[in-house]
Amino acid sequence: MKHTFKILGAFIFLSMFAASCADDDIENIAVDKPGSVAELEYLNDYDALKSYVDRSSNPIFKLGAGVTASDYIQKGSNYRLINENFDMITAGNAMKYASVVGDNGAMNFGTVMQFVSAAKEAGIEIYGHTLLWHAQQNKKYLENLIKDKIIAEKSWRELITNNDIEGADVKNFYSTEVTDGPKPATIGEEGTGYNGGKAIVVQSGDAPENEWDTQFFVTVPDFIFKAGDHFKFSMKYRAEKPASGPSQAHFEPGQYNHYSFVGTLNFTTEWQTHEFDGYIDAAQEGENGVKTIAFNLAVLPETNTYYFDDISWQVEEVPGGSIPVIVYENDFSNTPLGGWGNNSTREIVDGAMVMTNPSAVNFWEAQTAYDFPTPLTEGTVYFLKFKVKGSGEGTLRQGFQFTGDYSSGGDFASVNFNTEWQEFTLQTAVTRNDATRFLFSFGDFAGSIYIDDLQIYYEKPGGIIELTPEEKADTLSWALENWISGMMTATDGYVKHWDVVNEPVSGADTDGDGFYDLWSKENVSETDATNNFYWGDYLGDDYVRLAVKLARQYGPADMKLFVNDYNLESDWDDNHKLKSLIHWIERWESDGETVIDGIGTQMHISYYMDPAIQASKEAHIVKMFELMAETGKLVRITELDMGIVDATGTTLKSGELTEQHHRLMSNYYNFILTKYFEIIPASQRAGITLWCPIDSPASSSWRGGEPTGLWSQNTKRKHTYAGFADGLAGK
Repeated sequence: MKHTFKILGAFIFLSMFAASCADDDIENIAVDKPGSVAELEYLNDYDALKSYVDRSSNPIFKLGAGVTASDYIQKGSNYRLINENFDMITAGNAMKYASVVGDNGAMNFGTVMQFVSAAKEAGIEIYGHTLLWHAQQNKKYLENLIKDKIIAEKSWRELITNNDIEGADVKNFYSTEVTDGPKPATIGEEGTGYNGGKAIVVQSGDAPENEWDTQFFVTVPDFIFKAGDHFKFSMKYRAEKPASGPSQAHFEPGQYNHYSFVGTLNFTTEWQTHEFDGYIDAAQEGENGVKTIAFNLAVLPETNTYYFDDISWQVEEVPGGSIPVIVYENDFSNTPLGGWGNNSTREIVDGAMVMTNPSAVNFWEAQTAYDFPTPLTEGTVYFLKFKVKGSGEGTLRQGFQFTGDYSSGGDFASVNFNTEWQEFTLQTAVTRNDATRFLFSFGDFAGSIYIDDLQIYYEKPGGIIELTPEEKADTLSWALENWISGMMTATDGYVKHWDVVNEPVSGADTDGDGFYDLWSKENVSETDATNNFYWGDYLGDDYVRLAVKLARQYGPADMKLFVNDYNLESDWDDNHKLKSLIHWIERWESDGETVIDGIGTQMHISYYMDPAIQASKEAHIVKMFELMAETGKLVRITELDMGIVDATGTTLKSGELTEQHHRLMSNYYNFILTKYFEIIPASQRAGITLWCPIDSPASSSWRGGEPTGLWSQNTKRKHTYAGFADGLAGK
C-alpha cells in the first residue's frame, strides 16, 4: 500500500502529563524540615554532583536529570543547577509522540529543536524519551489512519417489476374494496396507458363509508425498507373524475403502518406525474418495516375509475459516505410549529413560519417547539438545518429538551440572524435518553423571525470496506517511519541515546509460556484501553524490531538504543518482569538483524520503614543489577526517584520527615549507587538519571508533595545529596 501524506504546517499539541516528575511544576516553594542548619552545614563541603564520577573508571557513564523542556529552553530557575551537576538531560514529555503529532498528523518539532539547541549551547547531552510507547500517543490520529474505508459511490436500485405495465406480471400491484381482501390489480387494454399502451385500472366502490374502503397497493415482495433508507417514487396517474387521495405506508397490503407516506394524489382526467424523494423514518419503520404504498381511492361519494402507469420505486444503495436519517422536516407550506410565551405567535406567511414576539424579555420566555413521538438517542449526533431571517438583527437559540423538568437534552450553537435569508447547519449530541422536544428560543428579540426548510436528522454510515490486518500494519508502519524519521531530522544527530521502546512488558502471563505478555488493549483496564494506543496489537509482538530498524536507518551511526521499563527491581515476583523483558529482547534480536544496546530501569522506589520489607527491596535491587549485568548490555537507571513509607504503609510527605527519615533515604541512595558500580561492569555502565532532582511540589501529578529530590524546593541540598554523591564516588 502506498501512502501520500503531506505534513501540514506547525501545529502545537500541548504536552500531556505522564508519570513524570520531570514535567511537573517545580517552582512552587514549600517549606520542608530537613533538620537543623547545623546538621546540614556539612553539605556545603560537597562539590557539584557530576564531579564525583571517576571518568577514567567509567568512560561511558553519563549522569542525567529529568527536566521540563520549556523551562530549560527559557533558562529558568533551575537551568544553572542542572548544568552544573549533570552531564545529560531527559525531557519529561516534549519528545513524546502526543507532544509533537497533531490530530491531522502534522508534526511540530519546534520545542524539540529549541531543546536540542539549548542543550548544545550548554554543552550537555540529551537522552531521548521516547520513540515508541503505548501511552501519550495521538490515538485519534492513529485510529483515523486505520479506520474502515467508506466508499463514496452510490446507485439506485429499481424495486418494481413490470414498471411500464406492458407485461402480464402484476406481483407488485394489488387493489381492494371494503368487501374484499387484497387481490392482484387489473391491467387494462391497449390504449388505457399513458403512452397508449396498458395501465393499471382500479374501480372504486359505490357509497363508501371510509376513504380507504378502496385502495391501490404498490408493493415490493423481496425488500423491506428500514429507518434511514433513501427512496424515490414516481408514477403517472389520472381518473375519470377529479379526486384527491392520500397515501399510506404499509407492511403487507392492508397492514397499515403510517398515514402520510409519499404525499397526496390530486387526480384529474389528464395524465399527471407524481414524484416523491424521501427517507424512511423510525415511525414508518415500526416493528415490521415498510414494503408497500397504499393509495386511498374511496374519496368520492360515488364510483370512480383510476389509472396508473410507469410506476417506479427505487432505493438508494450507498456503499460509502453517510446517509441522513430524517427525524423531522417541515417546509412550512401549510403547518407551523406550536409554541408559547410572552403572547408570541406562530403562523405561515408566504411558505415560511413567522414567529412574532411583541416585546423583549428573557430568551426562554418565548419558544417554538416540536415534540418527537419517541425519545431521541442519547449520544447520537443530530443535525439541524434551516433557513432564517428577521425583521431586524437578533440571536436565535435552539436545542433539545426533556419535558419532564424542562432540562436540556443537548444544545445547538446559537445563530445570529439579520433581515436577509441565511441557511445554517448545526449539530449537537443528545445528552440524555429521554429528550423528546426540539425548541427555538427567541424571547430576547422583539419582532418577527422567519423560519423555512427545517430538517432535523442524524447520519448513518453507508457501505464500509474494512482494512485488512495487513493493510492496517502497513499504514501504521508508514506512520511510525514518518514519526521516527521526523524526530531524527529534528534532533540532527545530537541525541545519541534513546528509549527506543518504553514500558512494553505487562505484569501477567496469560499464554502460560512462563514470561509476562506484552501490553495490549486486551490485557489492560477499560480506561487504559480507551486512552492508549497499543502498536503491537496491529504490528505484532515483534513491533519493536521495526522501531529499531527505523531508528538506525534515520539516526546517527553511533546511536545507542535502550528498552526502558518499570518494576524491574520488583520483589513481589522475584524480578520476573525483568526476566520477561530479557526474554523479549532475546526474541527481538533472534532475527539476526535487530540490535538493542541496553536496558533502562526506571526505579521509582521508596524506602520502607518496615525492616523486613526494606531488606527484600534491597535484595531484589541487587538481583536486578546481577541479571542486567549478565545480559552484557548497557545498563542505565533512567528515572530514579525516591519516596518513603512508614511502618504502617503510609507514604510520607516532605513536611512530615524527621532527621532520621532523611538519613535513611540518603543511605538508600548510597546503597543503590554502590551496588550499581559494584555489580555492573564499567563497559556496561551507561549512566543514571535522577528523575526528580528537586522535591516534588504538592500540586504535582507525579508523587505530589513527596521528598523525591536531592534538593528541597528552595533548591537547598538535602542529606540525600550526600548519599548520592558518596555513592558516585564509591564511598
